[in-house]
Amino acid sequence: MPTEKKTIMPKMKTHSSAKKRFSVTGSGKIKRFQANTSHRMRNKSKRAKLNLRDSTTVDGSEQKRVMRMLCIR
Repeated sequence: MPTEKKTIMPKMKTHSSAKKRFSVTGSGKIKRFQANTSHRMRNKSKRAKLNLRDSTTVDGSEQKRVMRMLCIR
């Protein structure tokens, strides 16, 4: 009796840089860190630097692209 081999589609791989930069909240939103925090911080006010500490969510126009990179449906 010949045995049939079923071919399984390969799994999608998560984008390596995306998994380091984004995380998914419990409600399904994608969280990201703020930009403009690596250098030239002395030109920013204390209030501006304080506001850049908090993480924020990905914009709706970019959400589909980020979800595809993270292999989320």
